Amino acid sequence: MELVMEKHAGYHVHDRFFKELIQNFFQEFMEAFFPDVAADLDYRRVRFLSQEQFTDFPGGEQKRVDILAETKVKGKDTVILIHVEPQSYYEKPFPERMFRYYMMINLRHRKPVLPIAVFSYEEKTETPDTYIFAFHNIEILRFHYLSIHLMKQNWRNYIRSNNPVAAALLSKMGYTEKERVQVKLEFLRMLARMELDPAKMRLLYGFFDYYLKLNEKEEAEVMENIKMLDPDEAEQVLKLPNSYFDRGYKKGKEEGREEGREEGEERLRRFIVNLLKNQVDVKVIAQASGLSEDEIMKIKRQIEGEKP
Repeated sequence: MELVMEKHAGYHVHDRFFKELIQNFFQEFMEAFFPDVAADLDYRRVRFLSQEQFTDFPGGEQKRVDILAETKVKGKDTVILIHVEPQSYYEKPFPERMFRYYMMINLRHRKPVLPIAVFSYEEKTETPDTYIFAFHNIEILRFHYLSIHLMKQNWRNYIRSNNPVAAALLSKMGYTEKERVQVKLEFLRMLARMELDPAKMRLLYGFFDYYLKLNEKEEAEVMENIKMLDPDEAEQVLKLPNSYFDRGYKKGKEEGREEGREEGEERLRRFIVNLLKNQVDVKVIAQASGLSEDEIMKIKRQIEGEKP
C-alpha cells in the first residue's frame, strides 16, 4: 500500500522533509514526543525498511508506507516495527486508513506494529486517534494509534531542550503571528547549543526555513534580538549556517550584480559596521561573511577613525 496523502499541493515536499527529519533523528523524535515508549526501544538495532508498497483493496490503488522502522525492545529479543505517518491535511477517514496500514504491515511481516501519526496541518480540527467498527451497536473492533498534533503544541515547552527534532518542529507548532520572530530566535539558540555536523545542521535549518520563512523586516528583528543575548551565545548563533548575516551578505552580492556593485557593497559594509559596533568578534564576522579578517579589520579601523 503506498501510504498516500492525496495529491495535495506541496505533499511530496512535505513528505520528503518529514521523512528525512525523522529518519535522521529517529531517537530524538521518539524522545521528544513519546518519551515513555522511547525509553523501551533499543536504538542500536534500528533500521529503516525500504518503502513498503501495497495494493489497497477494493479500489486496487497502490499505496506506500514511507517511514517504517524496525528495532528491538530494550533488554528483550522482541522485534517491533514502528510506522510513522506524517499527515499534512485534515482527512476524516484517516483513522480507518491507519488501521488498514497496520493490518497490511502486520500481515506482511508477522511482527508487532506501533503506529504513530504526526499531524502538521494548521487547522485545530480534532482527528480521532481511534478507529471503531461496530455492528448493531455491538463494538467489533477498537484500534488505537499514537499521535501528535504539532499545531496544538506550545513551542515554549521545547526551547530549553537540546532536541534537534523539537527545534525543527517549532516551525509547525502553535505560535501567533507576533511570535514568529521569537520562535526563529529560539530555534537559532537551540541550534547553537547543539554539536551537529554541517549536513544535519543544514537539514534542520532547511526544514525550519521551509515552514517558517521570515520576511526581511522580521529577520532584522531577529538580528536585533541576537545583539541582546549574552556575547558568547550571540557569537555562537552568528556562526550558524544561513544566519541573517549570511543572508545580508548574499543580498549585498546580488544587489552588487543587479543594481550596481557600489550599492551592493555599501549595503554589505553597513551591515558589517552594525555588527562591529555591537562588538561582534572579528573572526566570527569573517567566518560568516566570507571576507578575510584583514578586510574586517580595515573596516573596523575606518569606523574607529570616524569617532570624534
